[in-house]
Amino acid sequence: MSAPELRLRRIRAAGVEVPMKLPLGTSAGAIRAAPLVLIDVETEEGVTGRAYLFCYLPAAAPAISALLGEIERTLKGDRIAPSGLWEKLARRFKLIGVQGIVRMAMSGFDVACWDALAIAAGKPLVAFLGGSPRPITAYNSNGLGLMAPEAAADEAEKLLEGGFRAVKLRLGHPTLGADLAAVRAVRKRLPGEVKLMVDFNQALSLGEALQRCRAIDGEGITWIEEPIRHDDFRGCAELARELSTPVQIGENFSLPEQMAEALAMGACDCVMPDLERIGGVTGWRRAAGIASDGGIPMSSHLFPEASAHLLALTPTCHFLEYVDWANAILAEPLAIAGGEAVIPDRPGSGIVWDEKAVKRYRMS
Repeated sequence: MSAPELRLRRIRAAGVEVPMKLPLGTSAGAIRAAPLVLIDVETEEGVTGRAYLFCYLPAAAPAISALLGEIERTLKGDRIAPSGLWEKLARRFKLIGVQGIVRMAMSGFDVACWDALAIAAGKPLVAFLGGSPRPITAYNSNGLGLMAPEAAADEAEKLLEGGFRAVKLRLGHPTLGADLAAVRAVRKRLPGEVKLMVDFNQALSLGEALQRCRAIDGEGITWIEEPIRHDDFRGCAELARELSTPVQIGENFSLPEQMAEALAMGACDCVMPDLERIGGVTGWRRAAGIASDGGIPMSSHLFPEASAHLLALTPTCHFLEYVDWANAILAEPLAIAGGEAVIPDRPGSGIVWDEKAVKRYRMS
């Protein structure tokens, strides 16, 4: 791939808090609004690349923005060459560590840089990276939090709108009985061909996980996600050995090296890296190679707009996790047709801000 000549002029960051259409109730707490940091990477040539980060907590937005300011000071005037810029930033942040919000800021910057390069080349990101746009099978990950069984079943039916053929249910109720009731109510209501994933959001101890996951092992579930602490790879490996249902982890992998470590330990049957934790586009491409070498199905976590492009390039592409959290601040949200993400035929990742909406939801 021939990369256009671009040089970094400025990084702009804006924090917004966007209400969710369907609140997300997990074992870690309820989320009713999505705190996002919007990133614009401006170049001397007049091309702007864009990306956004999900902060989890609104208080993290100013800290991430401050780190993006440090990235600008470190790289101002440098050529936009994402792999080399990542290495330079890794040296700059070596003593504080490329972890947490440091890694998030670096990852968001990396995604925006790749977006700028693809825009300058006049190609969709997937094409700029050497692939071809194609529909990507998605599951609807909106809503379906911890709620009464019949309420969960009602919401699951609504999530099939748009032709979705897969949805995800959060578990981690106070009792095994409540988890099992939710799974059965939703599974009964969904058509047989619709896939059901479940996510415990790290709610359980290993002993509890063995008990609960064995109980739901025969309930027709596509995968069991993060039943225990995300970095307990030995415990995850024990679960993967014990269960017939695939164990899914990966949203918390910190850079591709940790993903490789998890796979070497047999910690899961499939993976779902997160762009802001795996290292942006640069980290994703390395992770996709690791998954391909091991024959491990690879899905995405959040950020469906950019992730759709990257999954189209991923040899072991599995599922796109679809959430609509950024739709309200996007001029043209990602389209879903027949349960598949439609990669837009626009240069870059296709992300353009709705400036009026950004102003409306901007954090004070």
